[in-house]
Amino acid sequence: MDPVPRVTFYRLIEEAAAPRRADRSGLGSLPTRAFRHCDAVTSAAGFGWHLCPPIDFELLWDGAGVWWRCEGLADWLPLGAAQYPRFADRFAAAAPPGLGDYAPPFLTALQEPGVVQVWTGLAARTAPGWSLLVRDLANLPRHPGYQPYEGIVEADRWFGPLFTNLRLTRTDTPIAFHAGQPFLQVQPIPQAAYADALLHGAALVANLAGLSAADWADYEASIVAPNRDPGTPGRYAAEARRRRRGACPFAGAVPD
Repeated sequence: MDPVPRVTFYRLIEEAAAPRRADRSGLGSLPTRAFRHCDAVTSAAGFGWHLCPPIDFELLWDGAGVWWRCEGLADWLPLGAAQYPRFADRFAAAAPPGLGDYAPPFLTALQEPGVVQVWTGLAARTAPGWSLLVRDLANLPRHPGYQPYEGIVEADRWFGPLFTNLRLTRTDTPIAFHAGQPFLQVQPIPQAAYADALLHGAALVANLAGLSAADWADYEASIVAPNRDPGTPGRYAAEARRRRRGACPFAGAVPD
């Protein structure tokens, strides 16, 4: 366990589920062969944390406006900005003077058609030089009714509600969200990983003639040798697991 957490979550809505380490099996949805032998897929699925909505609720987009309802509401309500039930009073009682009127909304209909901002009930801080990538669930089928926008939050500088923007993709059909069911994945990334200097600095080997002897040797070890011995599946996965067990997870350059 990392003695200095790179990410700290804050639960502002008491009913919100705590973030859960993302599941390498894709919540049990990955094919057995992929789970056993494809480390690339399981590592992506298990990278980060799963987040759930803090309450069961539904959204409905009629093509013009968004409507919502939750337990305790008999009818659909037009969505402008909606507070989590009874949260505004709790926030006002806990906040320092001057801040009590600024409770974050739970749901907000944005000006773009069919786009809704949903708050997870959490906030987060990252260590200096680290950010959070907020995204759809990795390697799980996309929900047919909505698509999360991906966003990178520099939570070492910005402290506030951890939310996502959802683009609703169905009209005239209720879209249900459940408090115990993950709908987002957040992943810690060093800010150096998306800096312009790195992204503009990728090298290119233009053709086969440019491959070195070392490149061909690595190709043989990675691709040719396993095909010569097809009776040993999952060699890459086994080697990747050995590397993870035997190496420091924070070796190498890490932002200060």
